[in-house]
Amino acid sequence: MKPRTSDLSCRAMSPHRSRRRIPDATVARLPIYLQLLIEQLENEVANISSDELATLAAVNAAKVRKDLSYMGSYGTRGVGYDVEYLVYQIRRELGLDHEWSIVIVGAGHLGQALSGYGGFSERGYSIEGVFDIDDKKIDVTVGGVRVRHLDELPQVVAQRSVSIGVIATPASAAQDAADRLVKSGVTSILNFAPVVVNVPFGISVRRVDLSVELQIISYHEQRRLTAAAQLRAVNGDGSINATA
Repeated sequence: MKPRTSDLSCRAMSPHRSRRRIPDATVARLPIYLQLLIEQLENEVANISSDELATLAAVNAAKVRKDLSYMGSYGTRGVGYDVEYLVYQIRRELGLDHEWSIVIVGAGHLGQALSGYGGFSERGYSIEGVFDIDDKKIDVTVGGVRVRHLDELPQVVAQRSVSIGVIATPASAAQDAADRLVKSGVTSILNFAPVVVNVPFGISVRRVDLSVELQIISYHEQRRLTAAAQLRAVNGDGSINATA
């Protein structure tokens, strides 16, 4: 029988529930599992096996089972995992069961695009402010949010209880942005600038470097080209043997 919502809440709030620290690699995979499971729910799939989820996520089943075990989910032999409950568990583990306030430093093209991205609000993230030092951008509205001068950052962070900051500045301004965010009370930073920022111990930083992602993609493309060239060389006639 599928657990009722009240049952899920009681289980989650139990003071006796043991919590283990989840490895970073597992945390990085949880959002992937979550998206796939939500899609399964939308398709009215009630249960899913570790093999099925592993195929969808392009990982091995043993890794899926290990990842889910950190949340106390072990599935049922012959039945698999309850998709709805698994979605609930992962959302709670990722802190998606309540809204998080965000500020964005940098109102250039990237900052404007991030501010206008509807996916943030859909996933429980509220953009409380966009900041810049360019007088031409101050008081301009981007994504429904008015751009403020960076000097107003501490006030907004304090008033709106902001804990997450996004850096969308040029590389030369990223460290100053990080320093201001930390000084204002932000404890987690998502850095889109193509540079590493230094922060005090205890501050979480995730770096999103699009050029690095493209280099990883180009690596896989190069492997495909190399494999195709090797097959042509083996055939000797320039064709690729599909059965090779």
